[in-house]
Amino acid sequence: MGLLDGKVVIITGGSSGIGKSIALTYAEAGANVVVASRKQENLDKVAKEIRALGRESLAISTDVKKPEQVDNVVKQTVDHFGRLDIMVNNAGKGIPTEPLDISVKEWNHVLALNLTGVFLGCMAAGKVMVEQKQGKIINIASTAGVIGSPGMMHYSVAKAGVIMLTKNLANSWAEHNINVNAIAPGFTLTEAIIKWGILAPEQYGDETPRLLSPPVPQNIADLALFLASSASDKITGELLIVRSHFSWDRGSE
Repeated sequence: MGLLDGKVVIITGGSSGIGKSIALTYAEAGANVVVASRKQENLDKVAKEIRALGRESLAISTDVKKPEQVDNVVKQTVDHFGRLDIMVNNAGKGIPTEPLDISVKEWNHVLALNLTGVFLGCMAAGKVMVEQKQGKIINIASTAGVIGSPGMMHYSVAKAGVIMLTKNLANSWAEHNINVNAIAPGFTLTEAIIKWGILAPEQYGDETPRLLSPPVPQNIADLALFLASSASDKITGELLIVRSHFSWDRGSE
């Protein structure tokens, strides 16, 4: 039996990168997975891969900045499966901008996507989980929210907010058997990061010590699997960091 046999999961930002890796890892562990992001065609591809693993999947186009759309994902999930066991709030994106170049419009957009979207996901899932008296919420933060990122100040602020949101909800919802934890990846070898030119996979061969090479999406997915499983039943309100120990990923610590 898989670690998540029969569990029902929602993953926002589930069409690529870390979210896609978590979705497929959960499906391999036995979960039925609902994937949500803005582009339906990309979601459909992931849902097809999940079904190929023998699990059920819904692919629901969603803008996490819009409360009614986030509520709709949770409603469709509960209508179809009858419950919601795990919510992974992964949707988010950084926009590299120097502090003095950040407009109010960009500031609001980055906070809405990376912080308000997580808040909305927590609230929509929380309503169901409080009634169920059980559930697990996993929020994807970032090391930028811990040590900062001068080139993405607004993103850093948003991710710091995700960390504090996680800790507050963990305290508030412990009485309802709801675990709320956060994962903070450092620079991870996703397609987006590689496209930016920040990291190149060919830099890191088999001889590179594993703690000096950057994480890949599967590293984040493995930790998310632990937090979704019964092995983490007594863990809540925690921030777990996944990163390289090479200097560029440690900021000014």
